[in-house]
Amino acid sequence: QVQLVESGGGLVQPGGSLRLSCAVSGSGFRINTMGWHRQAPGKQRELVARFTINGNTLYADSVKGRCTISRDNGKKLVYLEMNNVTPEDTAVYYCNIMAYNGRTYWGQGTQVTVSS
Repeated sequence: QVQLVESGGGLVQPGGSLRLSCAVSGSGFRINTMGWHRQAPGKQRELVARFTINGNTLYADSVKGRCTISRDNGKKLVYLEMNNVTPEDTAVYYCNIMAYNGRTYWGQGTQVTVSS
């Protein structure tokens, strides 16, 4: 069974920074790509950042230049760092992986609230 657990969410002041972590555990799968999505109240889930199949990074226009996705393949960890956050970054942030078996797995999400 595959399990993804996000951490690092919480209350962040406008202009501040956040760092989210996602730990992947389980067996019987090989990770192909990893990424982060988010879902704000009343909105659809959207991509924030992810690794492409060839290992490059892809960012949503709304976070480009202030967001960095990174990973530790050996420890099955993926991180998301974002600076200069605004209230528009308030959302539940989800980690996901795409495995070589063709399946996509999701974490349960971590709430990020940007407010003064």
